[in-house]
Amino acid sequence: MVEEKATPLVRNVDEIKLAMVGKLGDNDHPYSWSAILNGYDADALSDCPNPIIREYLAAQPKQNFGIPGVSVTHIWCDNADDAKLVARVARISHVVARAEDVIGHADAVLIPTDEGHEHLERARPFVEAGIPVFIDKPLTDREEDLRDLVRWQVDGKPLMSSSAMRYSKEFIGCRGRLNELGALRFITVTTCRSWERYGIHAMEAAYQFLPPHGWTSVTNSGTEQSAIVRVCHASGVNVVIAAVDDMDGAFGCLALYGTQGTLNARFADSFVAFKAQLSGFVDYLRRGRPPYPFAETVELMKIIIAGIQSRAQGGRTVLLSEIETSNPSYLR
Repeated sequence: MVEEKATPLVRNVDEIKLAMVGKLGDNDHPYSWSAILNGYDADALSDCPNPIIREYLAAQPKQNFGIPGVSVTHIWCDNADDAKLVARVARISHVVARAEDVIGHADAVLIPTDEGHEHLERARPFVEAGIPVFIDKPLTDREEDLRDLVRWQVDGKPLMSSSAMRYSKEFIGCRGRLNELGALRFITVTTCRSWERYGIHAMEAAYQFLPPHGWTSVTNSGTEQSAIVRVCHASGVNVVIAAVDDMDGAFGCLALYGTQGTLNARFADSFVAFKAQLSGFVDYLRRGRPPYPFAETVELMKIIIAGIQSRAQGGRTVLLSEIETSNPSYLR
């Protein structure tokens, strides 16, 4: 059987113009993502308020920046002053007054905010205009919004979302050593911030070690500030995630336990993970084929939503089958 040829999502695959749209609070992805693609102005780097981003950008040789034929040309932030600063640091030519002003000027949109309950409406004007959109993690944390996002995808709207943990070189290294474990039995992952915002980081790290579409239930026995979440897989493997608001010192710690051994890794190289994440979206634009099925993102969002519902219901175990998308055809 001959595989059907995919169609690029942009008119000119050799010159792709991206728009960075949105910035909230302490989430400084607009700085890092834009600089990874455009490079940065060394004299302006001190304007970036995030010392970790300043450090890892300054540590990279110039040849590590950029994806050939791709640039961030437009930016809009919730606060106009933020947009001006990001534009100066990351050499972005156009600062626009409204998010919708990038329509007609950019080939695709990056939404770098991490409040899942806002993402549907942030993406709506671009999706309705037929512009491909990458949405930062989590895609959504609302069941009703997930139904609309699935409907968009079923209707052929080009959407992509992920955590950078999917592309962590540290965790990819573990996937190449699974034979050392014997049979995998148990996984733990730690993260800072809330389950709503950063649970997806931990879950997408664990997700890569087991077959997709086999996740069955979620139990959240914690609080909004300190979530302890057990996620069960049909294979019998359990994943336990600790998402503690101020646990910055333990972000991205992964442990894998098997019948014959253990593996441990800690996420460390943000630059490599973010660049691989952005490269995956660019490849999607150029080839018309996503780097992984959208159904995996939907399953991950069901896990996040089930964790929220479990906590709200006093720690009741919530089955993923209870999270209704009303569009089962996305699995085909």
